[in-house]
Amino acid sequence: MSTAQEVRYSRPYEVAITVGLIAYGVVHLLVAWIALQLAFGRSSQEASQDGALRELAGQPLGGVLLWVVAIGLFALVVWRAVELVWGHLDLQKTLSSIGRGLVYLVLGVSAVRVALGGGGSSSGEQRTISSRLMAHGAGRVLIVAVGVAIIALGCYHGYKAITKKFTEDLVGGVSDGTVLLGRIGYFAKGIAFVVVGGMFCWAAISYDPRKAGGLDAALHTIKDQPSGPVLLTVLAAGIAAFGGYCFSWSRNARR
Repeated sequence: MSTAQEVRYSRPYEVAITVGLIAYGVVHLLVAWIALQLAFGRSSQEASQDGALRELAGQPLGGVLLWVVAIGLFALVVWRAVELVWGHLDLQKTLSSIGRGLVYLVLGVSAVRVALGGGGSSSGEQRTISSRLMAHGAGRVLIVAVGVAIIALGCYHGYKAITKKFTEDLVGGVSDGTVLLGRIGYFAKGIAFVVVGGMFCWAAISYDPRKAGGLDAALHTIKDQPSGPVLLTVLAAGIAAFGGYCFSWSRNARR
């Protein structure tokens, strides 16, 4: 067995991936909790992954927990890197691994920033970036392209939910409950991505960077619709379902 294979099948490597996926699940549960509070008008945090990390920081031993989350997420980055180098993936799975690795990396860096006392509003940062891009000729085209890419990602999440394609990430005996959580969770995340991407496109078309934003802005947009609090409560339940799915995923992850 090669050194790479020894690493992939070692106990510490498996534990690191398990911790990372549990951490990823915890972040989604916190996002769901903040979104639920927003639905009832009691949210004090930004309804985003950064907001979830700041919510975690405010809990007892929050600083320690943030470092555990950060380490776990960085372990997931290593997991995807090892998969890319030694996993013999096709093009679709290669792109998926790169995308997931970047998500874990950005979230891990955010956890470190919050643990060190930093971390501002992610929606505010996105609006600032959008404003700067709009100051240049091709900037609006780039913002639309980003929005379309996010919408495509949301649609892909919906496709994974409908076809149960996400089960390819799992090994061993997986319960029907785990599959149900995954389908609900991926579909809810897909809706959120589509709303975020649509907001980026609309910001470029209307030439208004204030309309561009991340998950927090998307959830506020949903809340402002007719029956918004009900829709937001349902979406929060879906995001929480994905968090629960991550816990099952951590026990049955294909490595």
